[in-house]
Amino acid sequence: MDPEIIREYIPIFTQAFILTVKIGWIGIALAFLIGVLCAFTTYFKIPVAAAAVRCYVELFRNTPLLVQLFFIYYGLPAVGIRISAEVCGAIGLGLLGGSYMTESIRSGLEAIPVIQTESALSLGMTNGQLFRDVILPQAFTISVPGIVANVIFLLKETSVFSAISLMDLMFTAKDLIGLYYNTMESLFLLVIFYVIMLLPVSLAGTLIEKKVRYRMFGD
Repeated sequence: MDPEIIREYIPIFTQAFILTVKIGWIGIALAFLIGVLCAFTTYFKIPVAAAAVRCYVELFRNTPLLVQLFFIYYGLPAVGIRISAEVCGAIGLGLLGGSYMTESIRSGLEAIPVIQTESALSLGMTNGQLFRDVILPQAFTISVPGIVANVIFLLKETSVFSAISLMDLMFTAKDLIGLYYNTMESLFLLVIFYVIMLLPVSLAGTLIEKKVRYRMFGD
């Protein structure tokens, strides 16, 4: 392993890292928004919409992100819809992540014991107060581990963006290996930059989980 080659490659990987993080977090934000909307739809059993959400969740949870990206990037132009690779990556990640976020948030909402809702209503709370003050805080606390796991999963899934010619970390590593055969140096930097991207999220998620659980349950 040549330290000079590593120093030479660091700026290239830094640019790829910035692009990967930007698209990854845009996709995660979209996934969380979709997850909240879909989870509320299924929780409140909104007619027709709840069934549509179930179909969406099953479809995207049971197909690979790579296939979804191919469909969006290469399939949609056949019907006149053309989008950039960056937008395709964010949308694909958001749709995949939204299906997982939906289940995490829905499970948190449905984990609240019925006796709590009945007790709150018997004390004179309105449905709005019940949802805002009793159900939602506890559901968020229960959902935090699943949400954090989904965030880490989605950031790792950015590695398939190279399939649609995005200059992400994986594309950069494969490109440099193909051009100059500096395999060890490229893979070393690839691992280091993924650790830089994922480790803070994992540590922050653990701290958030402990904090919200302590605030809600005192343990």
